[in-house]
Amino acid sequence: MTSDQTALVAKAEDSVRAAELLARDGHYGFAVSRAYYAMFYIAEAMLLEHGLRFTSHAGVISAFGQRFSKTQKVPSEFHHYLLAARDGRTEGDYDIYPKLTADDAALAIAHAHEFINLAESMLGEATGTA
Repeated sequence: MTSDQTALVAKAEDSVRAAELLARDGHYGFAVSRAYYAMFYIAEAMLLEHGLRFTSHAGVISAFGQRFSKTQKVPSEFHHYLLAARDGRTEGDYDIYPKLTADDAALAIAHAHEFINLAESMLGEATGTA
């Protein structure tokens, strides 16, 4: 892994830990948001493997789908996880009365862990902080 990829994986691991703490305290919308960011950082790290960088969330999500899901380099569920988490982040961060639940947070956190495991297996050297 490059230093940028290592930093993004570490940031993802920190984000998922924060999501777990937020969920434990009943802040489900913010937990989903942090889980989304964990997945987003992993998508960025994986795209860096191909020399790709983007300035928008939409660019990262679209490129991840095209480079990894459409080509079946990763199961298509991962792109779906990222899209669903993005929607949850939008609700959790911007809705005045988000309706996200403990189950929503738990699912997003589980998907974030799957992303981290995927990155570590596809990018090689793990950071060892998961």
